[in-house]
Amino acid sequence: TGSNTVRDDKTLVINISIESVAISNYSFNGGMKEKDPTVKVKGLEAVQSFTVSQDAKGSQGDVVIENVNVITKPADLERPVSRFERPACWSWGIEDLNLRLAKACGAEAFGSCLLILVCVGSANSWILDSLQTNSIVLRPLYFLGIAFAFGIGIGSIVHMLSEVSGGHINPAVSVALFLDQRISFVKLIAYIACQFVGGFIGAGVLYGMGSHDSDKLKNIYGGNEYDTSRISDAEGFFYEVFGTMFLILTILCTISERRCYSPSYLQPLAIGLAVVVVHIWLIPYTNCGINPVRGTVWNIVIGHASYQTFVFLFAPIVGSLIAVPLHNILLLP
Repeated sequence: TGSNTVRDDKTLVINISIESVAISNYSFNGGMKEKDPTVKVKGLEAVQSFTVSQDAKGSQGDVVIENVNVITKPADLERPVSRFERPACWSWGIEDLNLRLAKACGAEAFGSCLLILVCVGSANSWILDSLQTNSIVLRPLYFLGIAFAFGIGIGSIVHMLSEVSGGHINPAVSVALFLDQRISFVKLIAYIACQFVGGFIGAGVLYGMGSHDSDKLKNIYGGNEYDTSRISDAEGFFYEVFGTMFLILTILCTISERRCYSPSYLQPLAIGLAVVVVHIWLIPYTNCGINPVRGTVWNIVIGHASYQTFVFLFAPIVGSLIAVPLHNILLLP
């Protein structure tokens, strides 16, 4: 009972009164307590202060404690669980084998299809073909156009799917959320499989709709590769690793309950802006994959798969493996 206040650091201070608390291993010697007791209230932790209201000199067992100030963050209180994520726990996810998972998998496949069809398709437009010149003014527009197409497109897809599947559309994102104990193993495998299936469907549709004149489209075919005369295989790998790491860190921070965030329009916006920034950075080097689906399926469909395809398949996963512990150690409040 009592009044509750919220401090400037977003910590909720709850003033409660406890009539009697059983404390073990607690005694007074000469009126002074030998060791501090641990006072716990159901659902709350971190007792800041308390006062003993009776002379418990020489006694053990039950003592009366009043005016207990308990400090806890609002995120520690009971709240609805976001569909973006589940309570943190490792799980095989047998309980996830239901119609809801089927619907979520369908959404992931559809989102990955749109990713390839719309976003990769933007790199095959005739407008961008006209900008692919050596002009100091026009050439940057080529990179910016693709970067914003991917950023706005992915942000829109995440917004569409977020309440159904979480809007992963990227195996690296699914791996990261599994490592962070937000999705089960069953959901991880199902999502990744459907993301690749949807990606191949989108690539097939895009290939069937497009023109494949090599003289016109050879420089903007939308695949992922890098020029080994400019960067090495190791450099290409680490470009993709760090680009993916930046994206995953952005995602983990925007869905963190410890930051008191809840699903809104801000998550897709932040994710989309992160994609824009990473594309502006990486397009001149690797054409920016940061997604095993985006970095492989289109190359395979158009016949440009090579050993570099494995770089775009595995580098984003490595980025996820780095991003999750980095977030939990350095960036988690």
